[in-house]
Amino acid sequence: MAEEGLQQPQWYVLSTLFGYENIVKRNLMQMVETNGLQDYIFDVVVPEEEEVVERDNGKKKFVMRKKFPNYVFIKMIYTKQIWYMVRQTRGVKDFCSGYDGKPLPMSAEEVKRAQLEEVKFEDLSIAVGDSVTIISGPLKDFIGEVREIKEDQQKLKVAVSMFGRETTVDLEYGQVEKL
Repeated sequence: MAEEGLQQPQWYVLSTLFGYENIVKRNLMQMVETNGLQDYIFDVVVPEEEEVVERDNGKKKFVMRKKFPNYVFIKMIYTKQIWYMVRQTRGVKDFCSGYDGKPLPMSAEEVKRAQLEEVKFEDLSIAVGDSVTIISGPLKDFIGEVREIKEDQQKLKVAVSMFGRETTVDLEYGQVEKL
């Protein structure tokens, strides 16, 4: 494959057929392996989150739900040939693109919000006592105060007010944003 001045890989969003997210991921990973595209396509992600569902009998069950149904995220270096190969993959409808039809890479803020990459503590710039907004999970949009930072686990203890009472919850770095 002709090198087009190898640039930095960026995250892109693929629109998929209904229910094809995991099939697209598997097909893309197989294409990378078969064609030796490890220098162009670095990661393919179908973000999922755990959700509690209450059954008819009152019991609770944990299920994994897709955070963004009908979308797959791909970290790649854009070239016309890679773009063509990805678009021809079974189940892929198209890239989310800009006005010129060229795939539009995600901004760093969008990557952080979608939790596509690990957020390092140095990047977080949050200290004990800071106010934060929870940006994902069951407490999304709640505001809380950082009580403890667990750097080794990449987690925070955040106090939030629920139903008039303060409750401390454990959150991952990528689940919060400093106010």
